Amino acid sequence: MAENQLISTIKYVAATKPAFFLSEIIPYLDKPLPVDQVFSIISPKLSDWGLTAIKSKGDFEIVRTPPPQKYLMSREELERQQAFFTERTIPAPLAQGIEKYIAKKVGKDWNDPVIIERLRRAIVSQKDDYWKPSHKRSLQYIKGYSVLGYLAYHFPVYFIQTEHLLLKLAHDGLLKKGMTILDVGTGPGVVPLAIADFYSRLDAAEATIYSVERSEEHIEAFTYLRDTLVPKGGRVSIKPPIKADIRSQDIPRLPEKIDLVIFSNVLNELADATMESRADIVTHIAGNLAPDGSILIVEPADEENATRMRSLTIALHNKGLSVYCPCSFIWGSTCTAPRCWSFETAPAIRLSQLMETLAHCEDSYRYVNTDIKYSYAILRKDGMRKEDFRVPAGSKYLRLSKLHLHVGKRINVAALKMSGELGDARSHVFKICDGNAKTPVYAVLPSYHITPENDLITSAPYGSVLELRNVLVRYNKAHDAYNLLVSRNTHIHPLPVGKPSSLKHNNKKHFKNPG
Repeated sequence: MAENQLISTIKYVAATKPAFFLSEIIPYLDKPLPVDQVFSIISPKLSDWGLTAIKSKGDFEIVRTPPPQKYLMSREELERQQAFFTERTIPAPLAQGIEKYIAKKVGKDWNDPVIIERLRRAIVSQKDDYWKPSHKRSLQYIKGYSVLGYLAYHFPVYFIQTEHLLLKLAHDGLLKKGMTILDVGTGPGVVPLAIADFYSRLDAAEATIYSVERSEEHIEAFTYLRDTLVPKGGRVSIKPPIKADIRSQDIPRLPEKIDLVIFSNVLNELADATMESRADIVTHIAGNLAPDGSILIVEPADEENATRMRSLTIALHNKGLSVYCPCSFIWGSTCTAPRCWSFETAPAIRLSQLMETLAHCEDSYRYVNTDIKYSYAILRKDGMRKEDFRVPAGSKYLRLSKLHLHVGKRINVAALKMSGELGDARSHVFKICDGNAKTPVYAVLPSYHITPENDLITSAPYGSVLELRNVLVRYNKAHDAYNLLVSRNTHIHPLPVGKPSSLKHNNKKHFKNPG
């Protein structure tokens, strides 16, 4: 009871005064305690309360912790980032570092015909394994030529893909001037190296990067590339990987108050893990997330992995994490992610010299990996979301859950654009969602129906909230889905979404660390 009284008193005084000494609190307690004992009781909780203690002559001054400073890029910094994305290739020192590492591991030149053929076999083996049913895949990438094949084939796309996502975070104000970042299942260090490269084009941002990886072979490649490419003593510090299985409930030496946790192309590789266990992995590590931190989950864009990704997002939402983007529940209800094939795209990368050499053969297409397509979600603990649009009461929009009652009719809907192009030049197809649908819904625009009034569906960014007026409802029996036909008489407009906002006070559930 005494501790409860102390805590409630501290919280009350902190809410009414910007600063106070602990000695001021003692007279209000039924059972007075020494200042040092008061401090020992409350010190573990101060950070969660947004308070900081400053020792002062046998006392402690309690002050409000200033909010972290968001990092907003200057025009010059943005221009440097845009110049990088225009190149569409990994930096030359990184490409050369990968080549040198392969040569170091095999004891021959990386472009030796025997080595190139072994790399090709490793890549084909990985791809064959990837396309097996999920319960039969191994996708280890943990030893010998499997790691070298990963460096040659997967690394360049994932590297530039990560930089695209970092740019999104920067644009949304989710990067701070000083960041503590954790990359879970880092492999050969794609994400930490991409962060270091992205930050090299910023003027004042700093980051300390931690990572978790179980494979010695990956850790060896990670360490070589880090030591070769990232200068010591710079604004980005990449710590040695923590050797652990991400499924462990006791990963050692995890930092506290992490600003950004990244799961990049790793959860889908846990072939034997259930949706519940994957969600538990995320929520357990999220116990170390700063109150205003973010979790970024990225998975491949193929239908199986992308749909599973959306189901995982909803599972995490149900466990108390809030979805910042790209999902937005515009009717105020929680989506069930019905077979939601949702993904983002970016311009294809250029071939590295290594990949070009691998592709110099009869079946060249097998060794070319340049497309950037990915499914992602950003989650938080504070309830903040990117888009705060809610369908106003009395609006004449039909919920997508009611489409089955309006087949053959023309309707108006409000929905998010939730995919890249799923169709072709003759007929454009995009996944749309309003958080209500029980079956997948697609907007379909035949090319001969394109007008200035409806072509926003093709150009609007992923995650945009749109108004679609006068679309025809059709049911696609073969795919058990609904198509909204966009015609010459359809008008599509953006809906005003406002600024990012926090719904923490409306959340029925609050995040708790299950571990």
